[in-house]
Amino acid sequence: MMNLSGKVALVTGASRGIGAAVAKILASQGATVIAAARAANAAATVSSITEAGGTAEAVSVDVTDAANVESMVSAAIGKHGRVDILVNNAGIARDQLLMRMKREDWDAVIATNLTAAFTCSQAVLRQMIKQRAGRIINISSVVGQMGNAGQVNYAASKAGLIGMTKALAREVASRSITVNAVAPGLIETDMTRALSADTSKNWASQIPLGRLGSPEDVAWTVCFLASDEAAYITGQVVAVNGGMYT
Repeated sequence: MMNLSGKVALVTGASRGIGAAVAKILASQGATVIAAARAANAAATVSSITEAGGTAEAVSVDVTDAANVESMVSAAIGKHGRVDILVNNAGIARDQLLMRMKREDWDAVIATNLTAAFTCSQAVLRQMIKQRAGRIINISSVVGQMGNAGQVNYAASKAGLIGMTKALAREVASRSITVNAVAPGLIETDMTRALSADTSKNWASQIPLGRLGSPEDVAWTVCFLASDEAAYITGQVVAVNGGMYT
């Protein structure tokens, strides 16, 4: 098991799916978790953590609002004195063929999935540099690696996260801060449940392990990258996709 006792972890998009699973598993390994989501949407995640004996708090944030993000991080540092782990998980999908895609749907996906990761990373880095330690983990997607018709905006945002991960890892390595990405495949979440039956069946048929992944499959990978055991891993993209893309 990985010991995260004494670590403070900020997880965006922590209300459900992968984000909620990440928050719960980090807390199960001893981290104090700041579960960030819009409005009070992370309350259920925090309740689940505290009922299991973990430590967590819910914060309301709009990750597309830079001032809101700065305020959230400042409050976290003011309360806890540090931020050790940032998981950039918040994300949305607004799928459509490029020829029919509205500009606002392109902008919304890029703002939430990519620009928000930049904003959150920038907000925590000053403290991590001061600590000379930190972990930034970006949740990308297999779609950012292989592409998918009807998801040009989503694929671009997730591919952008991979490039950001690799560049930032080089910038901050001298301060003992690691930056990695996790690229989930087809995971059982609200987002994938919204796919049509034919689309889900088609994607599932491409998975050599023969099943969709669970949010916990992704969360345990994030937990490892957040741990001391992963101290020599940076700038990497870890695929959690059941073998559907290698």
